[in-house]
Amino acid sequence: MADLWADQREKLLKTAEPLAVRMRPQTLDEFAGQTHFLGPGKLLRRMLEADRLTSVIFYGPPGCGKTTLAEVIATVTQRHFERANAATIGVKEVRMVLEDAVRRLTDPAGQGRKTILFLDEIHRFNRAQQDVLLRDVERGTITLIGATTENPFFAVNSPLVSRSQVFQFQSLSEDDIKTLLRRAIADEDRGYGKLKLQVTDEALDHWAVMCDGDARRALTGLEIAVLSTTKPDDERSESSGSTEAVVITRAIAEESIQRKALEYDPTGDSHYDTISAFIKSMRGSDPDAAVYWLARMIVAGEDPLFIARRIAILASEDVGNADPRAITVAASAYQITERIGLPEAQLTLAQAAIYMATAPKSNASTLAIGRAVSDVKNQRTVPVPKHLRDTHYAGAKKLGHEGYQYAHNSEHGYVDQDYLGVDKTYYEPVDRGYEKHIRQYMQWLASLSESGDDRA
Repeated sequence: MADLWADQREKLLKTAEPLAVRMRPQTLDEFAGQTHFLGPGKLLRRMLEADRLTSVIFYGPPGCGKTTLAEVIATVTQRHFERANAATIGVKEVRMVLEDAVRRLTDPAGQGRKTILFLDEIHRFNRAQQDVLLRDVERGTITLIGATTENPFFAVNSPLVSRSQVFQFQSLSEDDIKTLLRRAIADEDRGYGKLKLQVTDEALDHWAVMCDGDARRALTGLEIAVLSTTKPDDERSESSGSTEAVVITRAIAEESIQRKALEYDPTGDSHYDTISAFIKSMRGSDPDAAVYWLARMIVAGEDPLFIARRIAILASEDVGNADPRAITVAASAYQITERIGLPEAQLTLAQAAIYMATAPKSNASTLAIGRAVSDVKNQRTVPVPKHLRDTHYAGAKKLGHEGYQYAHNSEHGYVDQDYLGVDKTYYEPVDRGYEKHIRQYMQWLASLSESGDDRA
């Protein structure tokens, strides 16, 4: 028997959907952002236009359109679409989806219709669960679209990644967000086009910034602002009987969206990417960038001692003897951070980070130890020259441990003698900072050796 109320129920369900769901794009042209792979002539766009979509993995932060694009792709390709979340679906259900996909593909009446399996949060599948998909993905029985906020090269099985094209999503730009908001304000069917709604540019700017590239948060902010400033009858009616426009100001916008929560997993990509940016900013002598990335980590709750350790490593690795005081600053910063903790320690960490960023740079010491360690591991072991060996025991001279010249017996505090046994240079000071003086001093020592004025 036909369901006489099906359309009515569907209409009621639609009215209950949040604005972010109602405003999901229905075509590729409506989709905002990700032009680096979805723009005209780009890889994914070409694959879709040629109907040659293979299994893909969508990787990126929340709210950037991974799920939305998967649904648009299902519509564009006219393929059967199965949607599941890896956190709630088990292996048994996955096997049923795969079996149905095979039947659908081999059914003559269905003309070999292909199936898209959209698996959200694919990183939540363990390795064994991911392996269930391998055979059908490899054979092309299904087209897998996996979505994840975790780096797939770490969170997804290597065989599955190798059989899929990885597309990295970026957070939406402020202009992208404002475009989506304006579309929702003007759309009469899915948005608020039937309301006499005026949203100030300042309100749009606030949502675009505070959503942090998350379209869902921005649209939710708009929805809360509208719901809190309009009457239910006004919002649901075809045309409001009131002649007075509803104005959404920045003050209303500020109340409608919570303070942004930083995307920062202390064990994931955000942790490693941010500390990498912090280190590279100090190395690149940009104190402003260094302080910004430091603030990002502090606000997100990063371990302050972890930050202090990285500053200490950089003091030796990248500043080195170009400024020998840097390592002292780093050691003090670590000790102070350990003793007083946050929030006060942010002052110490900022001072140390700025010192490192503005210090002259040299990695000569880093290169020197790297070369020496490589030689120790890979070259023949160099014996200690006899004149440098220990002589503090009876019989040392009988073994030939003699001939050492005491440097302080020379008026220059230096004598030209062999301290290594092979002709090798590891340390090559640069011509910057204090290391410039080290370089000059070493050149002076070399001149003493050449002139013969180096005798003890």
